[in-house]
Amino acid sequence: MQITLNGDAHEVAGPLTVSELLERLNIDARRVAVERNLVVLKREAFASTQIAEGDEIEIVNFVGGGQAGGRWPQGISQWTY
Repeated sequence: MQITLNGDAHEVAGPLTVSELLERLNIDARRVAVERNLVVLKREAFASTQIAEGDEIEIVNFVGGGQAGGRWPQGISQWTY
């Protein structure tokens, strides 16, 4: 299934939920905000929100004071506030 992930084309095996996508990307769901098709999702909705062909997903990590030695999976960007 083809989706856009943080602005880049990304192929994922589907169907899957937002929670499953984060797990496959080794991203801790407690530390990110996720937007699906321009709608910010509540964390409680990650497990029940299905990702569909062509969806646009943005994953944003909130970091206070930087992230020492941390690395993001390829295709995932980090925004620091």
